[in-house]
Amino acid sequence: MLNIHNLSVSFGGEYLFEEISFRLNGGDRVGLIGKNGAGKSTLLKLLSKDMSLDSGTIAMEKDVKIGFLRQDIDFEQGRTVLEEAYQAFEEIKALELKLDSTNQQLAERIDYESDGYNQLMIDLSDVTHHYEILGGYNYQGETEKILQGLGFKRSDFDKKTDTFSGGWRMRIELAKLLLQSNDVLLLDEPTNHLDIESIIWLEQFLKNYTGAVVIVSHDKMFLDNVTNRTIEISLGRIYDYNKPYSKYLVLRNEIKQQQLSAQKNQEKEIQQAERLIEKFRAKSSKASMAQSLIKKLDKMDRIEVDEDDDSVMNVRFPVSVTPGKVVTEIENLSKSYVGNHVLEDISLLIERDSKTAFVGQNGQGKSTLAKIMVGELEYEGHLKLGHNVQLGYFAQNQAEYLDGSKTVLDTMIDAANEKNRSKVRDMLGSFLFRGDEVEKYVKVLSGGERNRLALAKMLLQPFNVLVMDEPTNHLDIKSKNVLKKALQNFEGTLILVSHDRDFLQGLTNKVYEFKDRKIKEYLGDIDFYLEQRKAENFRAIEKKNEAKPVKQKTKGKNNSFEEQKKLKSLKNKLSTIERDISSLEKEIAKIDHELLMDYDTTTAKLDFFDNYQKKKKDLEVLMKGWERLTTDLENSI
Repeated sequence: MLNIHNLSVSFGGEYLFEEISFRLNGGDRVGLIGKNGAGKSTLLKLLSKDMSLDSGTIAMEKDVKIGFLRQDIDFEQGRTVLEEAYQAFEEIKALELKLDSTNQQLAERIDYESDGYNQLMIDLSDVTHHYEILGGYNYQGETEKILQGLGFKRSDFDKKTDTFSGGWRMRIELAKLLLQSNDVLLLDEPTNHLDIESIIWLEQFLKNYTGAVVIVSHDKMFLDNVTNRTIEISLGRIYDYNKPYSKYLVLRNEIKQQQLSAQKNQEKEIQQAERLIEKFRAKSSKASMAQSLIKKLDKMDRIEVDEDDDSVMNVRFPVSVTPGKVVTEIENLSKSYVGNHVLEDISLLIERDSKTAFVGQNGQGKSTLAKIMVGELEYEGHLKLGHNVQLGYFAQNQAEYLDGSKTVLDTMIDAANEKNRSKVRDMLGSFLFRGDEVEKYVKVLSGGERNRLALAKMLLQPFNVLVMDEPTNHLDIKSKNVLKKALQNFEGTLILVSHDRDFLQGLTNKVYEFKDRKIKEYLGDIDFYLEQRKAENFRAIEKKNEAKPVKQKTKGKNNSFEEQKKLKSLKNKLSTIERDISSLEKEIAKIDHELLMDYDTTTAKLDFFDNYQKKKKDLEVLMKGWERLTTDLENSI
């Protein structure tokens, strides 16, 4: 499908990777891993032809379609969610315009016997047949199914895309890619803005995908559940094995141990040969033997051990001043957005030096409460910060606040004060921005590098309470571990929003679960919380508990009977209308086939065109009725 040969890319005279080669085949689900800045996103851009090659070739089979989910997405203003998702069907939408235009012309003309009218009918037949082959009668239902799988509700479909956050807009872009029937999918951090339920849905979709998939992700569980192959970029080379992430790590370590053992044995052999050469060189009778040994050493292939890039950032979160015993006190707090009640009458107390985790599905209010606590959102109720509390806040999209036109160094200098401005270069070095790397513009940094810079910038301000919302997004696995260790050593108060169990383990001693506008307290670590919820991980919880709107139940047996009766009636109506739709679609398809096989005989039938158009309109009415009944049924369950 795709053949990559001797591919090289360099920036500023240094190679990101040099002369790498591999092949992608149908059914390959590749986890592309490596440190932040190793070149993962760059490789995806090369495969998608967003970037030109320095050297090497990328050969692909004819008519291969490639879909690329980028980290940065631009949308046209004014479109609804459905309208934007329908952009995946450019050819179908163009045919719809052509069908509308042709039908309009036919409706306006009365010269039924003319050549022009006859040609319009032939055009209508051709376009209709092409429209059907491309799935024109099915794409709307398929679009709605994909959008719902990615977490959208039917009530969201007609909302404008610019009313949604960047994460939700990324989901629309992902839906478009999944609808396009691409042969190759390139996904750059697809899970960063997805909640657990959507991640599980995406996992299942990708497992059944027949094309090739290349995924850049730092979600170990996602990689293990989806991929069947791992390619690691490290120090300009690639390591390619047909194993998912965790099994790849074990295999890579075994191979490295074998290399070390073989290298050690070879080194003993070389030392022995060198001793013999030195011993025989001075004796004329042994000179030929010495020369033979020298030639043998020259021809020997020296065993090399794979190098690992073990450089990691060095993070330490110093506490500014000691705050009072109570850090924040919240009583009867509520928060609503337009048409969406997120938090209702919640109360909690956070004390000095506590380590608290906020968990739950997206949209349940975790980030909202974090923003309220740091003063970014208005609310109803009471919130009081304690004495001497200084808040440090790392937002979920913290890296988006960085100015792309500034260099790494200028970003830090501009945020520094007189006391710490002289320490900026040392701080950047601790976060792996060394030498000329500090002169890079922010806009060319990878997502992980931007997150590291945002963390470094946050440390320029004093704080004793640290609020972090999904801080591991974009961070490579080694950087995640370093950040976790720094948070374990943090002597202040920590509030952490995350759905990453591996990251949360050992970090917190109290858990608040957000669900149905309320919060529930668990006085223990994340393992205690999962044990209490009788689940192995967040995914198991999310599978059991989809967030559903709270409905007001009516009292009394008669009402319950009436509800059951209404539900049964809706199901019967839906079954009937689905049967009618199926029958009508078959009739239309049969007529389309007859038009294609024998146009003149078919159109000569009495009132053919009136009947044909009536069937199309009847189908449209039935589809609208089906959609209305489906919505009524969903609201009744």
